[in-house]
Amino acid sequence: MNDCIFCRIVDGRIPSEKLFENDRVLAILDINPVAPGHALVLTKAHHELVTDLPADLLAEWIARTQEIARAVVKAASAEGFNLLSNNHKCSGQAIPHVHFHVIPRRTGDGIKFAWVPVKYPEGEMGAWAEKIRKAMG
Repeated sequence: MNDCIFCRIVDGRIPSEKLFENDRVLAILDINPVAPGHALVLTKAHHELVTDLPADLLAEWIARTQEIARAVVKAASAEGFNLLSNNHKCSGQAIPHVHFHVIPRRTGDGIKFAWVPVKYPEGEMGAWAEKIRKAMG
């Protein structure tokens, strides 16, 4: 996709700080990090959503993301990490090209990802489970 910022990074039209690259996956440092070492792991082929990915590319992307996460945690002397992928504008996806954020974390770092959990009304949890199972075919 010609106007996609990640596609322009993949093809070299926009510079990036590359962490890893093979023929299918690219990992770079985020230019607007939540924490030092915040990495982005993206597919080189343009796909907007995780649900758009062919199974073999999904497996490759996940495997490389795992490697990057281990390296980010080690390099940042982090205790853990967040692995995030927003899918669709309504979920906060700013760039419509599938990618993971790998964000190193440590106790007391001040980074907040907050949502308010709610409980299912009586009987609705089972109904939702059934609805999702049916949607899986």
